[in-house]
Amino acid sequence: MKLTPWKTFAAGALLILLANAVALTGVYLNRSGEPDSRLTLSQRELTLPWGWGMAKENSGMALRLNWRIIDAGASAGEYFDGGFGFSGGTPEWLDTARMAALGFDTAALAEGNEGRRRFERQLPREIVLVLELAGPAWQQALERAQQNAARHEAARLANADSKEFAAKAKRAQELLKREETQNSRLFAIDAGLDRTALRAKYPDRSRFLILKATLRPRLVVRDKTTRATGYVTALAVTQINVPHALRPLLETAQGTRRRTADDAGPHFEATLAVGRRLEPWLESVPAAR
Repeated sequence: MKLTPWKTFAAGALLILLANAVALTGVYLNRSGEPDSRLTLSQRELTLPWGWGMAKENSGMALRLNWRIIDAGASAGEYFDGGFGFSGGTPEWLDTARMAALGFDTAALAEGNEGRRRFERQLPREIVLVLELAGPAWQQALERAQQNAARHEAARLANADSKEFAAKAKRAQELLKREETQNSRLFAIDAGLDRTALRAKYPDRSRFLILKATLRPRLVVRDKTTRATGYVTALAVTQINVPHALRPLLETAQGTRRRTADDAGPHFEATLAVGRRLEPWLESVPAAR
């Protein structure tokens, strides 16, 4: 049957309507009832879009959820600067037993190099990730930054005539300042397949976010020892759309950017809620300061 231009237009319009209906139904189901969690985050965890201020004609605005891990590749006591744009990595708490519990086949690891290759070739899986705000993991990152700064300062004092040691000490102090005032305090601390069990384990809904994420198998070699673990590649939702009514409250903060460790840039807070489908949305934004 030959489609007329009118029928083609009608079919396209119907597809758009159906897609919008499905999307709106998903939003309704996600936001119905009491949120699974509700956290107050700051500009440290919600990154303003860098290019938005140069594209005023763009009516949309989104914030990036910025989270971190204590990386398994770092030596004990070593400070790894995740910065304020870092997301993903290999958590140090993710061991072989945990990977098996998450559905990955770890039996082949006993078969030598070929078994290890088969382990790494497994397809990524969707998991449920627990993120904690300003908890022990962030305190650990802060302590490592303090130790890193003290170590480089001691080296500078022991090599008073060296510009190289002076530069490293200055950089370590900048990283410490950034950890104290700018870097995200939201850390991945656990993972599972059963969200109900995880929520029972982490009941504080104002401190623990539970979100869907993607995990792929990975082998980490450290001190000549191979360890089977995984790499969290991404959250299912990383961009948080800003409702039009809340956007003016963030536009004020948009004008100033972080440039150095001493220039923290715009400060704001926002309430992030996560619904029944583990999809986050922005609930409120107090005036930026």
